[in-house]
Amino acid sequence: MRNRNRWVSRAAILVMMLLSLATTVFAAGETAETVMPFYNTAWSLLPPVIAIVLALITKEVYSSLFIGILAGGLMYANFNFEGTVLHVFNDGIVASVTDSWNMGIIVFLIILGTIVCLMNKAGGSAAFGRWAATHIKSRVGAQLASILLGCLIFIDDYFNCLTVGSVMRPVTDKHNVSRAKLSYIIDATAAPVCIIAPISSWAAAVAGFAEDGQGFNLFLRAIPYNFYALLTIVMMVALVVMKVDFGPMARFEKNAMENGDLFSGSNPYANAADDTPEDKGIVLDLVLPVISLIICCVIGMIYTGGFFSGESFIDAFANSDASVGLMLGSAFGLLITIVYYMIRRAMSFKTMMDCIPEGFKAMVPAILILTFAWSLKAMTDSLGAKEYVAALVESATGIKLLLPVIVFVVGCLLAFATGTSWGTFGILIPIVQSALDMSDPLAIICISACMAGAVCGDHCSPISDTTIMASAGAQCDHVNHVSTQLPYAISCAVIAGITYLIAGILATVGAPALIALPCGIVMMLAFLFLMKNRTVKA
Repeated sequence: MRNRNRWVSRAAILVMMLLSLATTVFAAGETAETVMPFYNTAWSLLPPVIAIVLALITKEVYSSLFIGILAGGLMYANFNFEGTVLHVFNDGIVASVTDSWNMGIIVFLIILGTIVCLMNKAGGSAAFGRWAATHIKSRVGAQLASILLGCLIFIDDYFNCLTVGSVMRPVTDKHNVSRAKLSYIIDATAAPVCIIAPISSWAAAVAGFAEDGQGFNLFLRAIPYNFYALLTIVMMVALVVMKVDFGPMARFEKNAMENGDLFSGSNPYANAADDTPEDKGIVLDLVLPVISLIICCVIGMIYTGGFFSGESFIDAFANSDASVGLMLGSAFGLLITIVYYMIRRAMSFKTMMDCIPEGFKAMVPAILILTFAWSLKAMTDSLGAKEYVAALVESATGIKLLLPVIVFVVGCLLAFATGTSWGTFGILIPIVQSALDMSDPLAIICISACMAGAVCGDHCSPISDTTIMASAGAQCDHVNHVSTQLPYAISCAVIAGITYLIAGILATVGAPALIALPCGIVMMLAFLFLMKNRTVKA
């Protein structure tokens, strides 16, 4: 591993040296008046390709995105040093951050991080756990309650993982649910739920990657076609209700039920102290901030869509400005949360104010990925990638029906290798938008395939931050979590891929592509019935 890391570091340094040398050499012979030989050619795709390849090699998305941005700046400026620097920073990074739409998304993420921090400090999660322990009477009920809580906390996957784990561990332990199964439930209700929730940091991110302020509208239209996320939820509920497990998970669950061994011999948290606040907070401390945030954000979005000026609710929601709506809604949601906690005397005012920088720090990685992804999109746009790819895809109509499954597989592989969903669809969504007309039903399916593939790869990846936090939230050995979850995630991915193939065929022939979703659900349930029969016979 050390040799490999050393090789990657040397390769990255070599790439930077070659880019710098090329910049110097070309700059020496350039005049102020230059042409753009790379515009609207295959070379315009090089920046995202570089970002993808480096992400696969280094498994690190930040530097990969930046080097892709740098390559785009070099090509745009025809390898002129001054032009490259100005284009990368002025036209790329600075322009992306100062864009009013993008800044609204960043403000929403900061406020969201603050609300999450406030809810944790108030003890609302712990209170819900105490309530659940007295009302849940069965093993199936404990698992369904974990799923329900995971679905309710859809505003952010990080908050989801840590909250569901700390709240439900005592409940699932009481009913002998293995920690591996709990960690799977946590992971399966984190990103897969957030990616189909209109009010979430993920919706804000996807909206930020789209152009012309139509990102939120695209996100809403793509939800029914996000087959991996929807099938993951179906699979998770069916596994619990049908009482079926397969693969390594079956052994862990058998040990938990028959021997009371929740860890199957591996408990890395055996000496860890339980940091759950004792007798602090009430259930309303968790429920009211979440409900307030949802209601305020919905009101904010329909306000920007003209609802209070006479537009219908549906039209106002579809035509809303998600950046402004989420920003205003989250601000009022934060104000309601602070006032509520002050009335409740849940914590001091100083403690609440300390949550603001803490929430900001929690969202810095997401903001950094967004900024670099926006900048990479600006580079590819300036090189005419949209025009080139659109013409290329239009000429390749013979494979259009395969585009959704191809995009899904590429997203899976990229997210698995890098361990990040946001970086993956931050790279892929602009490419799909450049390739297809967004009025084409196939384009919406491909946008969904971008998001579904990113979530699937992230779900499977052992280096994903969400996977790691799901292990930590359930206090489960990370290797055990990955090994038990992988057969479930891969099974769902295969069925989702077949569903995307069906959807692509239907969209190409002009039939309703939504027919593919019930087909996928039927395939999922049939698969689980088959696995249950095999388990019983074994």
